[in-house]
Amino acid sequence: CTMSTLLSFCGLKLPSKLLHRVSIPSLNQCYGACTPQNFSDYDSIKQDFRPAVPEHFNFATDILDVWTEREKNGSQLSNPALWWVTGEGEEIRWSFEELGFHSRKVANVLSGACDLQRGDRVMLILPRIPEWWLVNVACIRTGTVLIPGTSQLTAKDIKHRLETSKARCIITSDSLAPLVDSVSSDCLKAKVLVSQGSREGWLNFGELVRLSGSDGHVKVCTLQHCVSVLYFTEALYLPPENKVWVDGEMTTVVFVDRYWLDLTPTDVMWNNSDTGWAKSAWSSVFAPWIQGSCVFVHHMLRFDCKTVLETLAKFPITTFCSAPTVYRMLVQEDLTRYQFKSLQHCVSAGEPINPEVMETWRLHTGLDIYEGYGQTETVLICGSFKGMKIKQGSMGKPSAVYDVQIIDEDCNILPPGKEGDIALSCKPRRPHFLFSGYTDDPMKTAATLRGDFYLTGDRGIVDEDGYFWFVGRSDDVILSAGYHIGPFEVESALIEHPTVAESAVVSSPDPIRGEVVKAFVVLTDAYTSQDPEKLVAELQEHVKKVTAPYKYPRKIEFVEKLPKTISGKIRRTELRSQEWGKR
Repeated sequence: CTMSTLLSFCGLKLPSKLLHRVSIPSLNQCYGACTPQNFSDYDSIKQDFRPAVPEHFNFATDILDVWTEREKNGSQLSNPALWWVTGEGEEIRWSFEELGFHSRKVANVLSGACDLQRGDRVMLILPRIPEWWLVNVACIRTGTVLIPGTSQLTAKDIKHRLETSKARCIITSDSLAPLVDSVSSDCLKAKVLVSQGSREGWLNFGELVRLSGSDGHVKVCTLQHCVSVLYFTEALYLPPENKVWVDGEMTTVVFVDRYWLDLTPTDVMWNNSDTGWAKSAWSSVFAPWIQGSCVFVHHMLRFDCKTVLETLAKFPITTFCSAPTVYRMLVQEDLTRYQFKSLQHCVSAGEPINPEVMETWRLHTGLDIYEGYGQTETVLICGSFKGMKIKQGSMGKPSAVYDVQIIDEDCNILPPGKEGDIALSCKPRRPHFLFSGYTDDPMKTAATLRGDFYLTGDRGIVDEDGYFWFVGRSDDVILSAGYHIGPFEVESALIEHPTVAESAVVSSPDPIRGEVVKAFVVLTDAYTSQDPEKLVAELQEHVKKVTAPYKYPRKIEFVEKLPKTISGKIRRTELRSQEWGKR
């Protein structure tokens, strides 16, 4: 983008996100000023949305640095760019200028001490600390490819990601450094430790930044098809050990920020998703900062309802984004004890949210929860947008960037009220915002397409008013509290236990998490009778040690045999239907 185009952006409302080989609408094609938008005229807004695609774009230099210039020119940005707090009262507030200063020094570290070139891959596994945001921006500045990961990864997970991605650098904390050392890849050029201490074989992040000298950094020219971020995702059609990684780049999704998050430079946004998930990039980096909004972060290593409510009451947070699981837990607290004087807008994504939760939240806060539905591969597909009538239980109407349909197995578009596959039209023109495919896995990529449509892997219904309703997953992947969990990995962990002969893992309804992992377990002949509850706890702890802790089965049922097909495949569908009462 040219500088004149970027300067014209400064008064515009514009979101952005890292995703998978998609395109960037031209900044001067965005509509409206940075003020809250009304979505009451859905049809005309959707019809008029026509973003263009520039050849070059770099989020750090073309967006963040422009906000820095506005600060220097006296524009009234009343809030910091990043506002980080801890439960112990520690705070860090960075303006856009300070964010730019620190991120350029980190960019010099990546290019200098770490000897990384444009296109090299950087694995980043950190909790919610300021360094996570600095590395995000620094990778964009240098053209290196970011690979975020959750701090709950096991040694096995880290090894798989390093070997698959061929990462040249890993940046993590002292808590995970021992796991990295136990599985280190030959591809790694540098291991960087974000810690006050030191570790043999590791570079110290703080020391490198202090020694980096000038904050000057040469701008990297980024083409629209340059890879910017890679996300590992649970396999929908393959066993979890064949997890795939997806390639991505910058994209600007004007519709999301303008009509769903509804952000302006006066807003303070708190999105509490894990730093390893794509939602953190979407709502904790790109969407707020492209609007000049403040990104609010609470360190909070362990989720605590009272901490969340106290934070919403204490700080001037205007926009709150969280998974339905969090809202389900919050409404079980005594909300009458808190006053949210600044809170204006609440959104939810990651899984369907219960109408009862929405009503309870509205009753006690006076605020609706605006639901959003999307994927790492797509960003937002449907949503309840500001100004639109909310139908509790519905995921709203399609984003302007997609033609969303409910189709049958023959790609026929189904009428309202008929259940089918939720699909996105890909022909005659593939949407700019849709990922191009799973890296090095053409078969899995092909499996996402049916005729002229991209399959989301979900089932749904559209009503007469054009609102979409989620029915469930069309595959075996379990969506629990925003985490996608493949059954095969849990089954593989269970079978390692000496008492387990066979198991089948499916989703099971849960009032808090929406759905949880349930394991049907067949015990070995060698099993000696013991207290069933004790064995359940033993198996749960075993799974936590073998794989990421959040994947353990919260429910276990012992059975004599599992339902199978003639060819011997486990019929998880039958067990899942049994759990959800659909027999």
